[in-house]
Amino acid sequence: MKKALILGVTGQDGTYLADFLLKKNYEVFGTFRRTSHKCFERLEEIKIFDLVHTIKADLADQGSIQNAIKKSDPDEIYNLAAQSFVGTSFSQPILTSDITGLGTLRVLEAIKQLTPNIKLYHASSSEMFGNYPEIKNENSPFLPRSPYGVAKVFAHNMTKHYREAYGIFASCGILFNHESPLRGLEFVTRRISYEIAQIKFKKKTKISLGNLKAKRDWGFAGDYVEAMWMMLQQKTPDDYVIATGESHSVEEFLSLASEIAGLGDWHDLVEIDPEFIRPLDIDDLVGDPSKAKKELGWKPKVNFKELVKMMVEHDIDYFRHYVDPFDISINRN
Repeated sequence: MKKALILGVTGQDGTYLADFLLKKNYEVFGTFRRTSHKCFERLEEIKIFDLVHTIKADLADQGSIQNAIKKSDPDEIYNLAAQSFVGTSFSQPILTSDITGLGTLRVLEAIKQLTPNIKLYHASSSEMFGNYPEIKNENSPFLPRSPYGVAKVFAHNMTKHYREAYGIFASCGILFNHESPLRGLEFVTRRISYEIAQIKFKKKTKISLGNLKAKRDWGFAGDYVEAMWMMLQQKTPDDYVIATGESHSVEEFLSLASEIAGLGDWHDLVEIDPEFIRPLDIDDLVGDPSKAKKELGWKPKVNFKELVKMMVEHDIDYFRHYVDPFDISINRN
């Protein structure tokens, strides 16, 4: 039985990847960062928490990374842990640089020192491309426009350096935006689906959003984790763009979500909040997944409309059955 260590198993991607690997008959270990609140909700939601061996670790702490590798003794490591919210990186650039950038270097050093034969998947990001105007592929230049994007460029290039300098099997997945019902509420797609559901059940009247014109290449996270695994099954490591090849605006996502929820025209439901306007933003991100399709045999299964429908219906179902524990009007007898 193969063993895999997922750094950042409690996030959206970590949860879908753990589920995917368990179905491939892997023994799955996953790291989580100690916090003052519960962090296993996603694993519990898809009913795999009891099947994953969890290990406390933090990308800011070299010793805990080494301990996680020693304890799991994995065949494959998936480095998904990061400060991954672009908006937060503007207010916390040092933290983002340490965790997202230097954290990856700590992982690479641990592999080099402990088990150089391990296969590593590193989560790079489409944010590295910034506003480069064309459809992005593996050879497109990096022009990041956020501290998160800058940190990801460092981590990406350092991963390639360790691959070339020390012969580590390290592949980088340059994943474009990938969403799901397990996406965090701080991300605009999930904020839309969640708050649309709240409006439908009259729990609020407005959604606060930022730049509605920004366009992104949105796919389904469950499809994208399969590409991560495929990269580590190749004979040689390489870098791959994982994307759908088409982009849609925040406004399109919002309009479709409102339609699916039966709320009609979205214009009266939205207010623009300056808090959500970034100092720098990317106008349009769209990727070319041709290499992944040709060499990995990968292609997305869920299209844009299906993704929005999946997310909205998930959140509508949640509020349909939601009971406010502080609602004193509920008869509890």
